[in-house]
Amino acid sequence: MELEIKQNILNKALNIVSRVAGGGGALSGPYLPILNNILIRVKDKKVSLTATNLEIAVVEYVEAEKLTEGEITVPAKLLTDFVGNLPKDENVKIIKNENKVVVKAGRYSSTLNTMNSEDFPELPEIDEDKAIKFIMGVEQLKEAIGSVIIACSNNTTRPVLTGVCFNTFQGDLYLVATDGYRLAEKKFIKDIKSELKAVVPANSLQEVLRSLSDDVDEVEILINEAQARFRIGEIEITSKLIDGSYVDYRGLIPKENKINARIERLEMQRVVKLAASFAKTTGGAINCETKADEGVLTVAAVANEMGENNSEIEVDVEESAKITINSKFLLDVLNVLGGDEVLFSFSDKIAPLVIKDAEKDDYVYIVMPQYG
Repeated sequence: MELEIKQNILNKALNIVSRVAGGGGALSGPYLPILNNILIRVKDKKVSLTATNLEIAVVEYVEAEKLTEGEITVPAKLLTDFVGNLPKDENVKIIKNENKVVVKAGRYSSTLNTMNSEDFPELPEIDEDKAIKFIMGVEQLKEAIGSVIIACSNNTTRPVLTGVCFNTFQGDLYLVATDGYRLAEKKFIKDIKSELKAVVPANSLQEVLRSLSDDVDEVEILINEAQARFRIGEIEITSKLIDGSYVDYRGLIPKENKINARIERLEMQRVVKLAASFAKTTGGAINCETKADEGVLTVAAVANEMGENNSEIEVDVEESAKITINSKFLLDVLNVLGGDEVLFSFSDKIAPLVIKDAEKDDYVYIVMPQYG
């Protein structure tokens, strides 16, 4: 096998696929040394670079010259580091020589040991005729995933909560994530004919977000009963789905609230950040209180050893009430919402807080209050 490829093209591809090399995925099986390697394959005048951790696989197709068919596996980190330090205007030659591979660029040369490419895991195929297929813009996908993935759990004892649930309801497709303390739901696509309920690991979706680029306008998504594939230009990211029944969450979202305040998002973000600085010794807990007679929302935190913080925002509310909330959970949603104003709604200190974009009705974020 032999090929010649421009350094900038190879370097970009290696940086994308090598991120998943090494094994250790949350859903993967036993660790395999060959998972530290990238599979480089030349077939039908196409060059593909593949890495997998058995939970997620990334394939990128690149343009190259002087192709001779064949395949090799090479250490991902070593090859990525070597190519990344080469001059950008060099052409890189990759030549297979028995159980080694020679990588050359001008006066630079390295010889890397390989492993048998037959031991590299076979990637599962998705039958496109039987899978559910969506095509959407990059910005639409980025906004949808980014707005819900913040609520995914890191607790692997409940694997189903470590992913984002793609689910249909009344003809529309929604994305939802929850860690048991908060929940984020985004209406993703309207008027879906197929029924779908699939949980995609958050780690896989993070990889999708990292692989999005300005030179790609659309993303194709295929989902079947076992896996999801995201095609981003010449990149294909395939992920296992998480087994298990997702929580029946819609009943958890309050239909009405006594307190409904329309607040400038950046101002809310500012006062929550100020309070969060004082809340580090109290588990991030801050107090939010509406004062109807004064027409303000106060955001306060007390740090017994350092002092206290109290800020006010002018709001139009008809009732007074107080709720204690984790400041990080509030900042997470304020950071991902793009609108100028948010709706801040709750009923009392034991009811969930609801955050929405004031100008849109396709997103809802709820947070359970803290007690004590």
